[in-house]
Amino acid sequence: MIINGIPKDLGFKMPAEWVKHSRTIMAWPVVEAEWPGPMEEILEAYSDAVKKIASFEPILMIVKPELKEQLKKYCDINNIDTLEIINDDSWTRDNGPTIVANDKGEIAGINWMFNAWGGKYPYENDNMVAPKALDFLGIPRFDAPLVMEGGSIHVDGEGTLLTTEECLLNKNRNPNLTREQIELILKQYLNVEKIIWLKKGLFGDDTDGHIDNVACFAKPGVIILQTCSDPDDPNYERTKENIEILRNATDAKGRRFEIIQIEQPQPVDYNGIRLTLSYINFYFVNGGIILPTFGGKNASRDKDAESILKSVFPDRKIVTINGLPLARGGGNIHCLTQQVPAGPPAKAFI
Repeated sequence: MIINGIPKDLGFKMPAEWVKHSRTIMAWPVVEAEWPGPMEEILEAYSDAVKKIASFEPILMIVKPELKEQLKKYCDINNIDTLEIINDDSWTRDNGPTIVANDKGEIAGINWMFNAWGGKYPYENDNMVAPKALDFLGIPRFDAPLVMEGGSIHVDGEGTLLTTEECLLNKNRNPNLTREQIELILKQYLNVEKIIWLKKGLFGDDTDGHIDNVACFAKPGVIILQTCSDPDDPNYERTKENIEILRNATDAKGRRFEIIQIEQPQPVDYNGIRLTLSYINFYFVNGGIILPTFGGKNASRDKDAESILKSVFPDRKIVTINGLPLARGGGNIHCLTQQVPAGPPAKAFI
């Protein structure tokens, strides 16, 4: 069910993540994918996150046919539907659809082109995840002429988009498009009016600096930003620059931002490689937030991050998960999820 036309011209826009969801889309971990370390630890951490999300809202779980029994073993719970397809990886934020809505509350999907973060991994199957998920859910779609991952953008639902130059302007995504052309496509397909460009994401991030590890909107006019207070850490200068950019920026409504800072987790290596750890990589669910924590030497910073989010979101239940095994795969709970805002599929296009 492909919609011919531009979402903005047809009255669609991307809602903020905190609007009510009908479900969350996820994908069961693929053994062949890049998951360093014992798979048992990955599956235990992943299934715990699934169960906690499912206590707030339904889940559509993409699963390879041969892994369906494994999924049942780890997640034999209600509130999960399954879609059996061949996929390459589990990062549904990036290869899944972005859902947009019109003023009637009807929804449609954006099917971006996906090339596995600049051709780093196999992606032919994952490039089909979004259209297959949308077809399964009966949601019509727009096919966007842009290589992009959902983790590279955050929106406030009121016309402002946040991203990084390191990712969206990287020549391994759209080498033939200029910054202005990329901005135009984002404005056309997400119906935003203003794009705020931070320079870089976190040091060592395999995604080339996804915004969902760096900063996110808490509500219009309010941004939560991960910072670094250690001058010897490579993230120090990056986060200083991010703060400066945001302090001098305004949103689509002309508001200056309130910036809420969360100190980054202390560095943790796995097999000699620094993991990309972020408290910003949390996920909004209906009535709650799923927050990755990292334990050990980060126990006190985990508590600080949880306390800050409780103060920012007093009406939401903050639920923590063990984010350390998930981080070994290169992302965390926000990267592993894709929200579907509540609303019926846009009838006029079915």
